[in-house]
Amino acid sequence: MSNALLRNKRKPRSTLSTVPLHMMLLPGVIIVFIYSYLPMAGLVMAFQKFDIYKGIEAFWTSEWVGLGNYTTLLRMGEPIRVLRNTVVIAFLKLTCGFLVPVLVALMLNELRLKTLKRSVQTIVYMPHFISWVLLAGVIRQIFSADGIINNFLTMNLGLASVPFLSSNDHFVPLLIGTNIWKEFGFGTIVYLAAITNADPALYEAAIMDGANRLKQTWHVTLPAMQPIIVLTLVLSLQNVLNAGFDQIFNLYNSSVYRSADIIDTWVYRISFESTTPMYSLGAAVGLFKSVVSLVFISSSYYLAHRFANYQIF
Repeated sequence: MSNALLRNKRKPRSTLSTVPLHMMLLPGVIIVFIYSYLPMAGLVMAFQKFDIYKGIEAFWTSEWVGLGNYTTLLRMGEPIRVLRNTVVIAFLKLTCGFLVPVLVALMLNELRLKTLKRSVQTIVYMPHFISWVLLAGVIRQIFSADGIINNFLTMNLGLASVPFLSSNDHFVPLLIGTNIWKEFGFGTIVYLAAITNADPALYEAAIMDGANRLKQTWHVTLPAMQPIIVLTLVLSLQNVLNAGFDQIFNLYNSSVYRSADIIDTWVYRISFESTTPMYSLGAAVGLFKSVVSLVFISSSYYLAHRFANYQIF
């Protein structure tokens, strides 16, 4: 039965029946309101020449410049490069991070030894719970100039050392690879759960028709995974401008700013590490990112509802 028919047959819930569900959301809504919506009053900084030395009064006494901060950003040129880096890194993480868990889930589904299957699931899932602060230290020990890999290349193979952490050509692939290693286990568990929705009778019918394991995967397993695949892919669109501040901030350095500096890290540097902090410019960039992210989030939820029949309640 097609998704369209399933959507048409699904009975809409009455408003009264969803009241308990909304009440369960109330604590989270209050926290989000306090920590995410109330601070939005500070967005006025994006349209001011904000002077932090005036204290709290700076929010209503700083010079109003309108869109002057955005004009300054366009003249600087650097925000364009930062935006490009953000989109490129986020897109690579989205595409590569989407394909790997699907392939791993399909391979694990073919394992017949349940003990081995569960062990592999646990091993690949564990990095998801480790923070980038800890992982960054491990990655540096492995990929630094005197790390494990370069020591093996130079001492055992007689090759030249590879500047993984200081080369613009090597750093972005390192970001993508380590991000996949950390997160693909979570996606694998989700897709394995989706595979359980496949009707065993379909496999039996495929075997009767002479389908081998590959054809069974293509015609039975993948269609069973399709709703979850579409849902996760569509919802991931909201992260187009979130290239991973935690990961990049803990791994990068000044030698790779050209290829790895993203919106979040650049805003952090000009706001807190610059000799003359530019809070207004940082707020202007943050507001721009928030507006674009809002458009993508709204679009992703509409597409998820349209193509994957996704809704909160």
